[in-house]
Amino acid sequence: MAETYDVIIIGSGPGGYIAAIRAAQLGMKTAIVEREHLAGICSNWGCIPTKALLRSAEIFHYANHAKDYGLKIAAPEFDIADVVKRSRGVSAQLNGGVGFLMKKNKVDVIWGEAKISKAPKGGPVEVVVAKMTKPVVEPQNPVPKGVLGEGTYTAKHVIVATGARPRILPGIEPDGERIWTYFEAMKPQTMPKSLIVMGSGAIGIEFASFYRTMGADVTVVELLPQIMPVEDGEIAALARKALEKQGIKILTDAKVSKVTKSAEGVSVDIEGKDGSKDTLSAERLISAVGVQGNSEGLGLEDIGVAIDRGIVKTDDYGRTNVAGVYAIGDVAGPPMLAHKAEHEGVICVETIKGLHTHPMRKEHIPGCTYCHPQVASVGLTEAKAKELGREVKVGRFKFQANGKAIALGEPEGLVKTIFDAKTGELLGAHMVGAEVTELIQGFVVAMGLETTEEELMHTVFPHPTLSEMMHESVLDAYGRAIHM
Repeated sequence: MAETYDVIIIGSGPGGYIAAIRAAQLGMKTAIVEREHLAGICSNWGCIPTKALLRSAEIFHYANHAKDYGLKIAAPEFDIADVVKRSRGVSAQLNGGVGFLMKKNKVDVIWGEAKISKAPKGGPVEVVVAKMTKPVVEPQNPVPKGVLGEGTYTAKHVIVATGARPRILPGIEPDGERIWTYFEAMKPQTMPKSLIVMGSGAIGIEFASFYRTMGADVTVVELLPQIMPVEDGEIAALARKALEKQGIKILTDAKVSKVTKSAEGVSVDIEGKDGSKDTLSAERLISAVGVQGNSEGLGLEDIGVAIDRGIVKTDDYGRTNVAGVYAIGDVAGPPMLAHKAEHEGVICVETIKGLHTHPMRKEHIPGCTYCHPQVASVGLTEAKAKELGREVKVGRFKFQANGKAIALGEPEGLVKTIFDAKTGELLGAHMVGAEVTELIQGFVVAMGLETTEEELMHTVFPHPTLSEMMHESVLDAYGRAIHM
């Protein structure tokens, strides 16, 4: 007899485990199927361990600049094995925390690889769970031995939350030795003296920043004319200037056409958009050209679920075209961010329960890149707003005019705000500089509340803080900036 649930969630990443908790809170009998490790890529091989690595790099950076703060510290050194060990320890702690949350909320964890075998109209969806023969990536912890595993399970509703994996380009397949994805880049056994990063999105730039800070010779190759292509052009240009000042070489409008491996490293052929050609050599190449959804092997095509280039097609509430089957997170399409997956999970589950829900507003999802300097944004870029025909007012405020930024020794950066000139609606906010990944949420809340420029102007910001620059940027959009 198949075990029956109200909701079965396939995948325990940020979208999956939060959807499971919310379903349990709403009184639904819930199970989650996981093949490798709780908490998914984000906590095990993405968001969290990379931030731990970047924190080590940040401390190393400040130790090297101690004299700028009136301090005397002997030439700092690092042990890459210990840096990686700390990162993996942080990840393991969160991994265990998700396990605790599953128990606390009485969510059954089924270990194995899931496949939807039946989705009859008007009937329960059937999920067959088989033993995982070979992990896709190294498990964070050994899969625990539990009662629930291989077998057949049914549920009124099944949510696919299987995430994504690194996109692989033909002819540049990672080998784990000379050509890395973010999995290998996160746990180097030795520190490479040189490396090439292919792709300048958040993943590529964060690793470029980490390895450069730790002393490696780094070159970033980007196919498009702008690094961080999704960011506002002005912000991306300032970030590029700062990264190049640190010694990172950046090639834009450039394509990696061929990679040749050797015992010493890699030789990379580069083709410029202008027809120029060059060859670069390095010990390692990091392929950071995006990710693709994990939609294969789930039986989705067999039951008629619509899939487009690996992405499961859904409506604004996570529903696929097949009744009883849903998808959230990276496998349901961009932006492929953990916080987007989390929110989608809640929307999806509350929709299943019959609560009044709101569709996901993707234009209100913030993006953050944790390089040095940090980059954060939400909403429309200036170029996109104008492309959409909006008449805009743009405000800017530089870090070098902010007392807290100067006191921190971080005077380089910019806060940029974009308003609709007719209505005062905040259309977008874009930042580069120290701690902007923490500041951006203020603008996210403002956009969610449909705050106008007048309300932001009348808001009292504490002094001395970096957040005062947010206020000044708003004031500047309307010709009222005080400290510039």
